[in-house]
Amino acid sequence: MLLLLAFLIGIIAGLRAMTAPAAVAWAAALGWFDVSQTPLAFMGYRWAPWVFTLLAVVELITDQLPSTPSRKVPMQFAARLIMGGLAGATIGVTGVSLIGGLIAGVVGAAIGTFGGAAARGKLAAAFGKDTPAALIEDAVAIIGALIIVGAV
Repeated sequence: MLLLLAFLIGIIAGLRAMTAPAAVAWAAALGWFDVSQTPLAFMGYRWAPWVFTLLAVVELITDQLPSTPSRKVPMQFAARLIMGGLAGATIGVTGVSLIGGLIAGVVGAAIGTFGGAAARGKLAAAFGKDTPAALIEDAVAIIGALIIVGAV
């Protein structure tokens, strides 16, 4: 079950790279799951959720800018894979394995990146503009992340 949740949080990272680690860091810091005696203990430190939340808010804002590059360009794609791996590993380390969670998170992030881009493109075409599609994607990422970390 934890590997499935790690995969799903990876999909969230594919949608919004910083939302996934922000949600996982909040869950760890609030004691929803324990990472204190693991290599990823920093995810549960007092400052970690605030840093990731700030980065997530910046990402939500910059995503609306027309100058923001595609999520599929190498730098954006790599960031999503890394954040998906971090979030997945943090979930995985709570029970199954750090490596298993890492791999599940990276695979989920790759799927979320390409699937999210395709879905947003179709939504934007249906609405005739990108903003409503982007806001729906934001909501899916935030609500999905909360559901996933709540299930860990």
